[in-house]
Amino acid sequence: MLTTKMNPRVFWGASLIIGLLLVLSIAAPGLSDRIFQTAQGWVIDTFGWFYIAAVAGFLGLILILAVGPTGALKLGADDAEPDFPYLSWIAMLFAAGMGIGLMYFGVAEPIQHFVSPPDGEGGTFAAAREAMGITFFHYGVHAWAIYAVVGLSLAFFAHRKGLPLTLRSGLSPLLGKRTNGPLGDAVDIFAIWGTAFGIATSLGFGVSQMNSGLTYLFGIPNNAWVQVGLIAIVMAAATASMMSGVGKGVRRLSELNLILAVLLMLFVLVVGPTNFLFRALVQNFGFYLDHFFERSFTLYAYEPRAWMADWTLFYWAWWIAWSPFVGMFIARISRGRTVREFILNVLLVPAGFTFLWMTVFGNTAIALDMTTAAGAISQAVSADLSTALFHFLEQLPGAAFTSGLAILLVAVFFVTSADSGALVIDTIASGGADDTPRWQRLYWCLLLGAVAALLLLAGGLGALQAATLVAALPFTVIMILISIGLVRQMNADLSGQTLETEAPPLGEQLKRILSPASRREIDRQIERSGVPALETVRAALEAEGLVAQVARDADGLTLTAPSLHASDFHYRLTAHERPRPALTALEAPERRRTMEWRLSARSDDARRARDVTGFTKDQLVEDVLDHLQRWRGG
Repeated sequence: MLTTKMNPRVFWGASLIIGLLLVLSIAAPGLSDRIFQTAQGWVIDTFGWFYIAAVAGFLGLILILAVGPTGALKLGADDAEPDFPYLSWIAMLFAAGMGIGLMYFGVAEPIQHFVSPPDGEGGTFAAAREAMGITFFHYGVHAWAIYAVVGLSLAFFAHRKGLPLTLRSGLSPLLGKRTNGPLGDAVDIFAIWGTAFGIATSLGFGVSQMNSGLTYLFGIPNNAWVQVGLIAIVMAAATASMMSGVGKGVRRLSELNLILAVLLMLFVLVVGPTNFLFRALVQNFGFYLDHFFERSFTLYAYEPRAWMADWTLFYWAWWIAWSPFVGMFIARISRGRTVREFILNVLLVPAGFTFLWMTVFGNTAIALDMTTAAGAISQAVSADLSTALFHFLEQLPGAAFTSGLAILLVAVFFVTSADSGALVIDTIASGGADDTPRWQRLYWCLLLGAVAALLLLAGGLGALQAATLVAALPFTVIMILISIGLVRQMNADLSGQTLETEAPPLGEQLKRILSPASRREIDRQIERSGVPALETVRAALEAEGLVAQVARDADGLTLTAPSLHASDFHYRLTAHERPRPALTALEAPERRRTMEWRLSARSDDARRARDVTGFTKDQLVEDVLDHLQRWRGG
């Protein structure tokens, strides 16, 4: 019998929605393509302005949170230290900026805008400047502001407030205890739906480019059935890596892939017009800044054109659909960072690398197309975007080797995206659990492959793009609500920032110095004092007609009291591990010190976690009531 660890309503609800769309694609591929295209047209005509305004709003909000008082808040307890050294953290953010999108669009997008700009004549120097400005805009801070909103919400509520690592946690200041009901389920279902189609779109781009590369190198036919076969092969590789438990091997493969991608970029930089590329990078960035606000709000309202749906609106929807995936990754690695540090690095590090990548590949392609290639690259791109990279590499030395390397890079990005995407979706469907049975992750991995394959058969990349744009609409509304909840909870934390950390009793302090607690002792204290204390408060509240809950998880327990303030009151007891203090300079560095465990209490009225190790039941009851009173403002 299979073991499970899931939220059944979310798991099967999301599966049902995705399954119905897949059945439609199988039963009537032509009809499903028309439905997706019709839905896309309706969304663009009706809500195109909403996407543009929402993304601009996310960027404005995230910058305000960075520069304001909220920027000093930590993603974790106030004394929390970052999980990773700064350079390692930066490297992981750097890796987050890499993916199939850069491989697929690094040459294709600049060339496409160069040939067919939204304004003016194509093939000119003005069109070249415009092409790079548009590409920078699509891959710049707007995209990373979307990721930052979701990632910051996940990190803040999981690391600082002790809530599950799911999207619904960000709505707890708005929904209170209803977060665990149907509304919370709907939020997670829409997050899975959007993520599934966003990842499926990336997989579609990946196999399309792989097929074009194999056609270029070996003459393999380029059609939908070959691409479905490639999906099956790569998904089998993703499944094998997942089921064999070779997580470290996959991580090392991903790191190797990143190194190879950077080496490919450096190769193009060196053999291409190097001096021109450095000048172009500076000018591209200046052009991007000069047109920043204009492009942020451009909708071509007076001159409607299909270009907006094919490019800017699609990108915004694609980034929104991908945001739970990327957001959860950057949230997991960012515990202990300040909000300001998180936002500025998430916005600037990946975008900066992307600007360099797009300049190296895009400007080199445009320069070659205007000179030695004599228009061959632009002609190939106009015929098939997925061939752009290979026709570009054909103009440089060692084309056979670099094209093979590019196919390998796309394949590994494909494997890691599928594997990681299945993990993220499974985490959301399991209420934030990170130790779910392998069959659940396998289930989502296979479902992602089926979505990509069947939508490719139903209508090619056009159907995938249309499905992504439609799926992102409900999640945009959820992101707005998450933003409101995040601001409300951050302001609540700031209002309690002057509270002092209560010290444990003197005897307990001495005992801790002489004999630090183990995890088992903290667990015993939770059972002996924590559970009775919170149950006593819960019963007292219910005697007053207020329904409260005490929830248990692997690290501790949480008391949730009904809306006595702007939102529900939470009091959480958790086991907290940290290195023993170093008493002399000769002691081992932190990563090698003996670890000790403490019992921490967090509540919504206080910015700081409190050490309550050794507290009795009565002392904990008194602490809960004291902070509940402060939460009410009394």
